[in-house]
Amino acid sequence: MEKRGGKRSGLKGSGKISRRASSGIGRSTDDKKPISNPNSKRTSRRDAATEEEKEKEKRPFKKFEKKPFEKKKFDRGPKIGDRKEERSFASKPRFKDEATGEERIRRPRLKGMPSEGRHAPTSKKHAVSEVHETRLNKYIASSGICSRREADKLISEGMIAINGEVITQLGTKVMPGDEVRYAGEKLVFERYIYILLNKPKDFITTVEDPQGRRTVMELVNNHISERIYPVGRLDKNTTGLLLLTNDGDLAKKLTHPSHGVRKIYHVHTDKPLSKSEMKKLAEDGVELEDGLAKFDSIAYVGDGESKKEVGVELHSGKNRIVRRMFEALDYKVTKLDRVSFAGLTKKSILRGKFRHLTEREIGMLKMIK
Repeated sequence: MEKRGGKRSGLKGSGKISRRASSGIGRSTDDKKPISNPNSKRTSRRDAATEEEKEKEKRPFKKFEKKPFEKKKFDRGPKIGDRKEERSFASKPRFKDEATGEERIRRPRLKGMPSEGRHAPTSKKHAVSEVHETRLNKYIASSGICSRREADKLISEGMIAINGEVITQLGTKVMPGDEVRYAGEKLVFERYIYILLNKPKDFITTVEDPQGRRTVMELVNNHISERIYPVGRLDKNTTGLLLLTNDGDLAKKLTHPSHGVRKIYHVHTDKPLSKSEMKKLAEDGVELEDGLAKFDSIAYVGDGESKKEVGVELHSGKNRIVRRMFEALDYKVTKLDRVSFAGLTKKSILRGKFRHLTEREIGMLKMIK
């Protein structure tokens, strides 16, 4: 009896048989083609790709030929101008021209164009307003010679004449076409003008100067036809805001100290100003020839680095009040500029230029009590 694992006839090596060989799983006799599972999807795809490659190898090589671009055709329908014979026009209204007797087509009137025999409508905004009767004191004040209250005094004193007749009764009305004279000079009713000027240096604040010096009126006369005059005064060397108008009532209100119109100045001094002296100018006051004077407020300009520049606020209308107050404390004002007047500022107004006040600004000034 032969032993297990012994040598068999016709076999080389050990008598052991590998598990792989016995199971029958592995490579087939054809080593080039692996054994595949017919139920696997991967196998079916791989086989299909292999068949396609074989078919391509059998086909002769053809050079790629680019096909010409084919435009798609769309049915656009009939174009404008096609089938002109089928187009029909609606009948337009016609009328008979009386001058020629011909029949003419009545065309629609364009918007804004007046038709024949009919006046174009006038808008209320641009319509010419009729001149109505005016109170005599208002007529005199609008001419720029005085305020309404002062005009009442002139009327009561018999200084005003209408059409050659002296008038002394208050409340008299002036009708369109009447001629009003004061001291023999004809007065002209003018609309109120309000000009805000940024006054330059070396111009005096007056209407006329007998010495022939330059006045602020030279800066506006070439642009304003109405007779206006400055409200208040600025020194020859002082620059800044100056209001000019022919509204006598408003001018009197802005210049009277009882109304307390605020003014702000930018002051440059020849030496630094101490806080104790600033307190004296604003709180204690400075004694001048015409009485005690003090500022409403005072502060350094900007961050306070320069002690020679301060801003002062006051409502007094005395002549040269700012310069005199600093001179009383042995300070000399080297530069003085008014930056604000009655709430108005010189923003966007160049030196020597002016602008008209807006309706809102005029209303603000008239509300000052």
